Amino acid sequence: MQLHPPREIRCGSRSVFRSHAPAKRTPGYAGRNTMNSISRFTDLDALRTRWAIYWDTVMVPHYRRYWMLWVALLAGIVGFNANFTLAINVSESLPDHVYLVVKGETVPKRGEYVAFRWAGGGGYPAGLSFVKQVRGLPGDRVEITDRNFFVNGEFVGLAKERSKKGQPLALGPAGIIPPGHFYAYAPHKDSLDSRYAITGWVSMANVSGRAIPIF
Repeated sequence: MQLHPPREIRCGSRSVFRSHAPAKRTPGYAGRNTMNSISRFTDLDALRTRWAIYWDTVMVPHYRRYWMLWVALLAGIVGFNANFTLAINVSESLPDHVYLVVKGETVPKRGEYVAFRWAGGGGYPAGLSFVKQVRGLPGDRVEITDRNFFVNGEFVGLAKERSKKGQPLALGPAGIIPPGHFYAYAPHKDSLDSRYAITGWVSMANVSGRAIPIF
């Protein structure tokens, strides 16, 4: 490689010489990088060794001593999931927010809370779990007067004309509730229940279980 002589650069009344020689690296620079890499690998190996010792001396004896308890706990979890589930109500439509759903109890009774699969629409995906109270059963009469809803003459809510986003809300059905359906109710004025056509009378085939309020 050809080296050129340093050039003089005038900077005011001072002269500055610039050299074309390659910059010198600080001695030991590459060595420090290598040592850092070795240190990281050493720390990882030490961590693996400590974990192996902890597993052999603590975890293995623990599982050998309490394996029956762990099996019972696992069986309890599996059994719980087979018969129960939790439903979370994130809105203010109901007084409680967490419900224990008893699977298999799919024949709703008047006044009970039930969980059912949403048919879709209103910004909610089909299959989402809804919790409502049963206020009307097959054979009950639903009447509407000036958007006020009555089940067997009992007032169950006023239907709003528009949603919070300003969209028009169609009224739910009136008349005799047919077999296999029920009137879904919630006390909140903004509840998406059977007052509105998007919910309507809920099919009992979509009921997943009885919902028990927890808190």
